[in-house]
Amino acid sequence: MLARCIPLIFLLLLAMLGGCSRDDPQAALEKAARQLQAGLEEKDLSSVLEQLHGDFQAGDGLDRAWAERSMRLAFLRHRNIRIIALRHDSRLDSSYADRGYTEAEVTMSGAEGLIPQRAGHYSVKLEWWLENDEWRLARLSWD
Repeated sequence: MLARCIPLIFLLLLAMLGGCSRDDPQAALEKAARQLQAGLEEKDLSSVLEQLHGDFQAGDGLDRAWAERSMRLAFLRHRNIRIIALRHDSRLDSSYADRGYTEAEVTMSGAEGLIPQRAGHYSVKLEWWLENDEWRLARLSWD
């Protein structure tokens, strides 16, 4: 019985490894969104800035310098930052292979201890551009 199962187990492992090794732009896009969230929660400014595209823009003409100043201020103001994605959806652009989008409903909180001192709910839209096989955040808008 065990002798018959070994080839099946081997084939399943091979299929799983094959699935993991191929490039999947959708999976890479979702990974980039998770990395952005983790970088913000860990207050890792350099990691987040690395994910921003050189032509990053937010809101009404806000740029990378604004993003850096805003993060520095938030990181100094709050010892703990938490981002909870209540709903999120990442998708590739069907017309442009180097474009991807993430839409999410998030709750963000900042705290000095366990109890949040500031919290807010936002609808965010992120536009990602593929650059050198890495998804970079190029556009950010929120409500």
